[in-house]
Amino acid sequence: MSLNFTDAMIVELLGGTNKVAKLCQVAPPAVAQWKLRGIPHGQLLFLAAEIEKQSHGLVSRKDLFPKSYHLVWPELAQN
Repeated sequence: MSLNFTDAMIVELLGGTNKVAKLCQVAPPAVAQWKLRGIPHGQLLFLAAEIEKQSHGLVSRKDLFPKSYHLVWPELAQN
């Protein structure tokens, strides 16, 4: 099952602006901008497994990267 989470919802799911900033080693204002303009691809890739874990699978890495997940996480292609 896939839900359509906004980038702002994803940041909140992961613990909020400050926690995501710390995880990604960026300043909190950068994450605040992501909530408005979108999480950069590289950061989303970095956060994908944690997003899947925190959403209890409602937002999966396959959902986030439907065309390329198998290149990054080959073990998912077997499922």
